[in-house]
Order: sequence, then structure tokens, then C-alpha cells
Amino acid sequence: MIAILTGTGLVKRYGPATALDGVTLAVGRAEAVAIMGPSGSGKSTLLHCLAGIIKPDAGEVTLLGQRVDTLGERRRSALRRSRFGFVFQFGQLLPELPAEENVALPLMLGGTSRARAVDAVRAWFAPLGLTGLERRRPGELSGGQAQRVAIARALVTRPAVVFADEPTGALDQKTGHDTMNLLTQATRHNDASLVVVTHDPDVARWCDRTAEVRDGRLLVPAGTS
Repeated sequence: MIAILTGTGLVKRYGPATALDGVTLAVGRAEAVAIMGPSGSGKSTLLHCLAGIIKPDAGEVTLLGQRVDTLGERRRSALRRSRFGFVFQFGQLLPELPAEENVALPLMLGGTSRARAVDAVRAWFAPLGLTGLERRRPGELSGGQAQRVAIARALVTRPAVVFADEPTGALDQKTGHDTMNLLTQATRHNDASLVVVTHDPDVARWCDRTAEVRDGRLLVPAGTS
């Protein structure tokens, strides 16, 4: 499997604390990788570096051969809107917008008109079990429904990689199971890679591979070839 996203020798420090200490991780096309570790181990920092949210102090991040870490904030922001998708623990949906506009938001931020963006996203609702919920606001959705909306939002731009940070952390066990089933199937169906940060081994089992981070270092060799 050929790697499409690679972090090589990543180092990140916050004052005297080292969050990442030379981490190398490669993710293949349509591969699902779980990043595990206890709180404070550096797993979320690794995700943020890979996703271009923060810059590492040393090392390189590449997407499809293009350096990510050397881009300025504006270009990294554009990359996050177009080539990356995100699913967070609490969904982070905008409470004032209905579900269809929350899903359409990445398209609108990219310059698509509201009418065209909303029209384009409606096709995502049936495959994700959201038919009839298009006009509901986040406060009118269950936790599982909100995460399905977040998954649709993450996939709507057909990104190369979807990043999920504790995507089931706020859900009960059954809803979490259903969410991970949907997330892994939907990303694979759309030929997107998936990087999941979790402390839950049941969540990690849904992924093809697990990389464990402790004290800023990767314990399990986790490259693709």
C-alpha cells in the first residue's frame, strides 16, 4: 500500500514539555489507522500536525507528495477545507444552522453558493441514515444523528483523509458502535483514508491498524509501503 499522508520525524514542544519526540507515521490510501495512548501522550498533537492545524517544530508532513508543514496558514486552511475532513467528539455543529447547511458549510467556505451547496449535500443524507432530518438543527438531533451529520460534513468535499478525534467519546456503547461502523464504511467507500485518535480499544478495532503513542513517541512501528 502506497502512503498518501506521511509525518516524518515530527517534533513538537510546548515550552519545556515535548509533546512529540521524532514520530514517524504513514497512512495508506483508504486505510483506517487508530492512534491510541493515554491522556497527554501526544496523540492529539500528532493528529493536529498531520492535519495541518499546527506546525511541527521539526520534521515533515506530506500529503500526496506535497509538503504541508511548510505552507502558510492561509494555504493550510484551504487544504483543510478541501483535502481533509474532520469529525470531533462533540460534533462541533453550528447550533443555528439546520443539518443540511452544517453539511454544506465546507462547500460554502470554499466559495460555492448556499443554494448550490445545499442542493449538492442532500444526496449524502440517505446513505448515512439521515433522511428527513435535513432541516433539523443540532439541538433537535440525538447524539448519534449529530455524529452522522458530522461524518457527512467531513466527507462532502471528498477529502483524501478524514481525521476523527475521539468520535465516540460522547456516545453510548451501541451508538458508538454504529457510528464507527458508518465512519469506517463511508470513508472506505469514498476512497478516503481515516485517522482516528482514541483511548478506547473497541474503537481502535474498527481500524486496519493501531499506532500507540506514549510520552511523545510511537511505540508500534506504523509505516506503509
